[in-house]
Amino acid sequence: MSQVGAPRGRTCSRTIRSVALLTSGVLALPVLTACSSDGDERSKAPAAAQDVGPAARDRIADGGTLRWAVDTVPTTLNTFQADADAATSRIAGAVLPSLFTLDKTGRPQRNPDYLESAKIIEREPKQVVLYKLNQQAVWSDGRELGAADFVAQWRALSGKDSAYWTARNAGYERIQKIERGANDLEVRVTFNKPYADWRALFSPLYPKDVMGAPNSFNDGARAKLKATAGPFQLKEMDRADREITLVRNPRWWGARPKLDTIVLSAVPRDKRAAALAAGTLDLAEIDSPVAERITQARHNKGGGAGPQTGAGPASGARGPGAETTAASATPSSAEENGSDEADEEKAEAARESREKKTRALAKYAKEQRGLGGYVVRKSLEPAFTQLALNGETGPLADERVRRAVARALDRKKLAEAVLKPLGLPANPPGSHLALAGQHAYADSSDALGDQNTREAQALLADAGWTPGGAVKKDDGTKAGSEADADKKKDKDKDANETSGTDKKKEDKQEDKKEDKGDKEAAAKDSESGSASDSDSASDEGAYIVGDNKPGRGAPLSETGSRVIAPAAVGQARWLDDADVNAQDRQPGGMAGAYAPGGTAAPAADSASPSTTSSASASASTSASASPSTSASPLPGPLGKDGKPLTLRFVLPSGPGSEQLRTVGQKIARMLDRIGIRTEITKVADADYFKDHVASGDYDLALYSWPATAYPATDGRPIYAKPVPASDGSLLVEQNYTRVGTDHINQLFDQAASELDEKAARDLLRRADARIWAAAGSIPLYQRPQLVAAKPAVANAGAFAFAAPRYEDIGFKDPAKSGPEQPQKSAGAKETAGATRSPEASAEESPESSPRESADESADETGNDSGNDSGNESAGESDEQ
Repeated sequence: MSQVGAPRGRTCSRTIRSVALLTSGVLALPVLTACSSDGDERSKAPAAAQDVGPAARDRIADGGTLRWAVDTVPTTLNTFQADADAATSRIAGAVLPSLFTLDKTGRPQRNPDYLESAKIIEREPKQVVLYKLNQQAVWSDGRELGAADFVAQWRALSGKDSAYWTARNAGYERIQKIERGANDLEVRVTFNKPYADWRALFSPLYPKDVMGAPNSFNDGARAKLKATAGPFQLKEMDRADREITLVRNPRWWGARPKLDTIVLSAVPRDKRAAALAAGTLDLAEIDSPVAERITQARHNKGGGAGPQTGAGPASGARGPGAETTAASATPSSAEENGSDEADEEKAEAARESREKKTRALAKYAKEQRGLGGYVVRKSLEPAFTQLALNGETGPLADERVRRAVARALDRKKLAEAVLKPLGLPANPPGSHLALAGQHAYADSSDALGDQNTREAQALLADAGWTPGGAVKKDDGTKAGSEADADKKKDKDKDANETSGTDKKKEDKQEDKKEDKGDKEAAAKDSESGSASDSDSASDEGAYIVGDNKPGRGAPLSETGSRVIAPAAVGQARWLDDADVNAQDRQPGGMAGAYAPGGTAAPAADSASPSTTSSASASASTSASASPSTSASPLPGPLGKDGKPLTLRFVLPSGPGSEQLRTVGQKIARMLDRIGIRTEITKVADADYFKDHVASGDYDLALYSWPATAYPATDGRPIYAKPVPASDGSLLVEQNYTRVGTDHINQLFDQAASELDEKAARDLLRRADARIWAAAGSIPLYQRPQLVAAKPAVANAGAFAFAAPRYEDIGFKDPAKSGPEQPQKSAGAKETAGATRSPEASAEESPESSPRESADESADETGNDSGNDSGNESAGESDEQ
């Protein structure tokens, strides 16, 4: 187990990524084979369909106010500052230029509202990109967008002037100069070294009034923006009422926004059920227990829509007092009349209990009536939850132990436990770089191997962890009190072994009915949560790294965060020792790779984290296991040199983290089967990431990364090997597992400078395979995306990969609600049965995306929809 008090390094904030950008990680593996047709097939996995209540613009009413929930009122409107959050990015997506936005497959597309074209026009001797701006694009003060804005942003983010308090500068430091082109609408950007991810730059683009001086950058854009250039503009940010108001931009040159106003209301997750029930929100991201309540409410409405796909009535939706029976609700004669000897107090207490329960039931029933007015829109969020293995010190510093942990996990079973009840595809991610449906996706998980108990046990044995290794050697015959003490220990041991045998039997029974038990446990958690506003819901693998941190562009769930560049895929295979480069060999793991500095973890006596030991360390194999993966039960816990193999599994304890804890307990049972004990330590949500994950105070942890369109840039700080700092510590950046190799670093550097897309994809695929083999990060499942929406809300909800088009969001016009021809994307066709919008069957709403809807009305608006897949893809520009 790692040392809590070990010296720590520090985190470099050079390329901190936002919640949206932190999704995709790039991982590592030894030597890979060349590309193959099999690899190409592996890249064609379909994406979960969007669920946004799509409607063409001519079917949306003009005007109206959309009340949209956010977590907090942002402390800054500058997305490039360290305290920027998801709300910052949502505002930026509506009011500032994004030169490239993401389509439904997560690929960057030229935004025609701002760019007529953007391409590489020179490669030698230097890379030169020429931007041709839309001649109608102007700031809200009337000034045209131009080279001056590009220059100011480059100078602010280049990292050369420390007076600018920036959180990241990735990519901008590679720019040599920016100059005006043939006219005011052309901007030439020359790079001092090739940069493959150049499309990531200048999104969002701020006016020179914000970026031009350190003071205006640091303080001038925290509460207001001097100029904007989006379909909406900022009217007011009211911290007292916790609301941000956006209104139509009168100078907007594109398609006229359908809404008059967007009000972003800061509503905490545990208050959203009540806010929705009260009708104060039109759109809100929710957790699964609230989704279950909405499903149940709609199911119970007379003449309403039937149960929604994959989320039938659950016990968690029954509300407080659901366990009350008719008998228990009926007062006994003793309760009513009291006993002759003074049972009045008991009778009074019983009456108060009944009244309290009655009030709670009445409140719950009232909320359910309100929740029946919403539908749940769902898809898969472009983010995956991973098991992180801290390779800094302790047993996990040995790559063989990390691999054994990974080979013990049934990732498919874990994904199904989270996603199957929601009716969502439950295929574990096969890449740290991209997710299913992205052009770059390729399953490289075979570089590590599937679940295999026998192989896991063999890896542990090879690392020296044996069933008898936890027993200390007897140096000689003991006498006197020592011998007596040993006799007493033997008696105690016999008693413990007896109870341990009983425990093993219980574990076997528990494993046999694990699926059923987990479903019931989840229902109970939901039921208990419903007693307190019924919104202490799970976050389905919360802790997306980079929440509340700035990044390139808006959050995935809201503005279609980054997605990896297209990856050439090849056939990865299990690597023998002969295949591993010398530079990738790290006996003993990442010695000296210290975690970033942070607030010290709370001491046991002050923080009082709840610590429990996992079940017995015996390896029990299910009867259904195949011979290739089964193994004989171990006689006891594994150990080495008198020390047991025990890993400290840190999990959050808050009311919104039930799903993480459930997944953690499943993992603990899986590790039990190969002889690894886990100590589950539950810590406060506020301390979980900063004081444990980021500071290295854990062996195992669960958190998520978002996918990215720019993995060479965004993935490097997550998976590259930490490097020494000038003060002797190591810069961990965002590699919180402390697992990495020099070769991984080289692959990232090569990919970032490779302008040939196919070659860059191959480099990134090789890096991903190496990360799998290093077993520092094990992707488990793609996070569900659940959004409560009024049925009339159009073109908003579970956006999946795509960036929202704010000008197309609105309310369906009842007078124009005739039938439309349904349309489906290629990805949606294969997953429609699992991900179709619940209201689709009830409302017969079209299944086209917002951008498809915009395409249908392009003639009416005279504006390109922004999805240029037909004429200008991400690989379009020579660019090629």
